[in-house]
Amino acid sequence: MQTTVKKRSVAIAGHRTSVSLEAAFWDALREIAQKRGTTLNQLISEIDAGREGNLSSAIRVFVLEWLRGSCAPPPLR
Repeated sequence: MQTTVKKRSVAIAGHRTSVSLEAAFWDALREIAQKRGTTLNQLISEIDAGREGNLSSAIRVFVLEWLRGSCAPPPLR
């Protein structure tokens, strides 16, 4: 299991910020973005818009909810 924390720079609402997540969460987040047909930055922006509290924590909860099937399915094309 990958437990190393990776810090990445992302663009949210026109400004850059850094987010620290374990490598496994970055991998899952990329996979979710791909399945939803969106970019990583767009997905993180969506999470940011609906979050309460820390962005890194909100991303972890989002990934957990997605894996549990609690998040909305990807948009139909």
